[in-house]
Amino acid sequence: MQLPLEDIKVIDLSHALAGPFCSTMLADYGAQVFKIEPPGAGDIARAWGAPMPGGETAYFVSLHRNKKGLVLDLKNPEGKETFLRMVERCDVVLENYRPGTLEKLGLDYAAARKRNPAIIYCSVSGYGQDGPYRDRPALDLILQAESGIISVTGEAGGSGARAGVSIADMTAGMNAAYAILLALRVKERTGVGQSIDVSMMEGQLALLGTMLGGYFANGEIPGPLGTAYKALLPYQTFHTKTRDLALAVASDKQWKAFCPLIGCAELAADARYLNNAARDTNRASLVARLQAVFLTRTYDEWEKLLNEGGIPVGAINNLAQVVEHPQVKARGSLVDIDHPKVGKTRVVGVPARLSATPGSVRTPSPSLGQHTEEVLRALLELDDAGIAALRAAGALGGAQS
Repeated sequence: MQLPLEDIKVIDLSHALAGPFCSTMLADYGAQVFKIEPPGAGDIARAWGAPMPGGETAYFVSLHRNKKGLVLDLKNPEGKETFLRMVERCDVVLENYRPGTLEKLGLDYAAARKRNPAIIYCSVSGYGQDGPYRDRPALDLILQAESGIISVTGEAGGSGARAGVSIADMTAGMNAAYAILLALRVKERTGVGQSIDVSMMEGQLALLGTMLGGYFANGEIPGPLGTAYKALLPYQTFHTKTRDLALAVASDKQWKAFCPLIGCAELAADARYLNNAARDTNRASLVARLQAVFLTRTYDEWEKLLNEGGIPVGAINNLAQVVEHPQVKARGSLVDIDHPKVGKTRVVGVPARLSATPGSVRTPSPSLGQHTEEVLRALLELDDAGIAALRAAGALGGAQS
């Protein structure tokens, strides 16, 4: 059966993480993604992360599977015209330049729409396409800080911490992929494209929605709680005799079942802990009591007991342990690929599984400009002379591997 997005063509001008994470989501489900990079060093992320054979980096290789790679100089007149000709034959343009950059080059949504009224033009940026912060440069750390994410992350009493992964970038990428699919649905019905404005800042506000709701309710400014959670208790990690344990008691019903399981049936009837609000008010005394209890057994003992009692529990795994995790192995969550320069390597597979039309990792990340001629021949029907003319004009940035 045809993949869900197999007939969709995407011009990907994005770099770093937010935009590429979006285009990878689309490519995994069959979209033809043409990743355009500037001559020279290409995408800045080609220099990020651990070095691998052939001059590639783990960061880039893990992110850009299932795409065709082109080099095109968008400052070159012939390069610009080639891009606009591609727009005529594609469905989506994805970019995450600083707002206004592509407008100055004459390659913004207005220019693209003139060539293809049905084009969907998705722009991902730090703060959005308008507002007083529009022109500020922004990477993930900056948006985690400005949005408030850092203020609620880290150990209690601390000054906050960056989330361990680039959640501002990645949520923006997911929001962009979602918005593109919505716009494609509208295009199916109307034949009309549209522009999409995805703000990393607003993506983080969406993640903070329930916390902001609490602030609007009582004016209390939340701070970091380590692994704990303001809205639920107990919902955090505890030390055991061996390794740390993550515990999530999500309701008063679970609380009443949990207490006798751990040998503390009296806690369920204690007025200080009768409901979640009371447990939050008396957080310090309850956490101290539970911590003392959890130190009486090993993690394995607690895991068996709590699992059998239906209480959510988990181990604090490092990445080496995750790679060997029985669930990860059973579901084939990590996929081996053969890269022409790197050799055999492993990447994360497709996280959402469709029964009839599953996405997959089909091809490795492209080397810089690897598919330039192939795409220009197939998409724009250029012959040898046409490609040679573009190369002579400097639009392709010289010879590509």
